[in-house]
Amino acid sequence: MKSATIILCASLLITSSLAHAEQFNILLFTKTAEWHHKSINGAVQAIETLGTKHHFGVDWQEDATLINDDNLKNYDAVVFLLTSGDILNTPQESALQRFIQSGKGFVGIHSASDTEKTWPWYNQLVGHVFKIHPEVQSAQMKVVSRDFPGLEYLPNTLLWTDEWYEFGPAQSKNLHYLLTVDENTFAPHAQWGDNIGDGMGTFHPISWYHQFDGGRAFYTALGHKPIAYQDNAFLQHIYGGIYWAATGKGIPAK
Repeated sequence: MKSATIILCASLLITSSLAHAEQFNILLFTKTAEWHHKSINGAVQAIETLGTKHHFGVDWQEDATLINDDNLKNYDAVVFLLTSGDILNTPQESALQRFIQSGKGFVGIHSASDTEKTWPWYNQLVGHVFKIHPEVQSAQMKVVSRDFPGLEYLPNTLLWTDEWYEFGPAQSKNLHYLLTVDENTFAPHAQWGDNIGDGMGTFHPISWYHQFDGGRAFYTALGHKPIAYQDNAFLQHIYGGIYWAATGKGIPAK
């Protein structure tokens, strides 16, 4: 009788643990080798709060040695949050590549497009490579597609203040664009020595997603200012990207 009670209690504990397991897990990676954003800590706290609100696991790390096959098995998506520069060595790059090829997801936020710029596969994963940006300004942003989760809180057009990244040409033929910015509403010119930017013209993308190399990738250029991570509409935009990258769900069936 005693042994039966022990077995029953163990079974209930296992069932209870499974019932409270997060719906998915992400590795939140914030290593920087160049520019270090002041918004990192607040951004991490905001995404951890999203994890609590939406019931997913968040593991915040800056140690690149954790980008290995054994550790990555614990996650459904990797989020490069405000990363910069050359932050992975060759074995770590290979591990991230295998992770995506296994059907998992990637999310890049803001300066993730200014990361690993000499690695062609990563550039294709992100979709565009950061070139330059002008001073922080307010500008008119537009939602160009709503066939993606997390955009429900954004109006069709809105005035937003950020660091408006200018990008090089698309690195993937399969990008689905979500947000653009109207260059008529801000001054896009910027010059850093020989690096000169004058905007991208009539189509200036800010956020997109695509299926890539067996997995999924979402990117948003928004998120330079710390206060952005207190904005519910922006946080839902980020969660939509995380949710889709981790699960593949949320896009209406065609």
